Amino acid sequence: MTLPADLSAQLAGLLPTFIGVVLLLTVVVTVLRGYRTRHPFAPALALLRGTLQLAAISLILSGIINNPVWVGVGLLVMFVAAIATVTRRIGRSQFVRVAAAMGLGVGITLTIVFTTGAIEFSPRYVLAIGGIIIGNAMSIATLTGRRFSEAVGDHWDEVEGWLALGATPRQSTRALARQAVYFAIIPTTDQTKTTGLVTLPGAFVGAIFGGASPLEAGRFQIVVLAGILCAGALVAVTLMHLISPVTQKPLP
Repeated sequence: MTLPADLSAQLAGLLPTFIGVVLLLTVVVTVLRGYRTRHPFAPALALLRGTLQLAAISLILSGIINNPVWVGVGLLVMFVAAIATVTRRIGRSQFVRVAAAMGLGVGITLTIVFTTGAIEFSPRYVLAIGGIIIGNAMSIATLTGRRFSEAVGDHWDEVEGWLALGATPRQSTRALARQAVYFAIIPTTDQTKTTGLVTLPGAFVGAIFGGASPLEAGRFQIVVLAGILCAGALVAVTLMHLISPVTQKPLP
């Protein structure tokens, strides 16, 4: 059986990519195993999973990219998966609180972006911006929750001291909650500060490759960065407001 010429050319073009990815992952696993870190194969497995998911979503998007209903379904799936990921990291009992924080942050951000006309309100842009905002909000929520939990555990004597003096559970952890928000926002802030100097963000590069002018790509990226900061701040602060009242030491 002979493959079509165009398909054969595409498969042949994937070979260098496959070799490069395998070599990169070999370095990752070798370095982590050599240093005897926990779960040295986790990054490689994560990339494998991401590759399969990206292949599946690429096939799906080709059929729904211009359908508002299916775009909405796709965003809902992303949103639920993001909440599940965060709660798996900070505690499954926090599902409702994480959902509320992310719903508020993502909802307000997307509303501002599209009602102001900063980005065209169309299914493809809603899906693209929505996916980026949800993904980054997920990372910030995870960092905030984990940082707070670790800080409370490390400073439990201080928290107990405040409680003994009559402080409310929220007051006893307020400084730790604020610190958790600050540290969770640092990676996003640093990435924003170094955009164009140290990094070329994916949205910018993707827009360039898609045929947009550098000016248009830059405008799109600035909106994306502002949206990520907005959603991240809202999610982090709301999550801390919901989970910061603590009356017992968190489990490790």
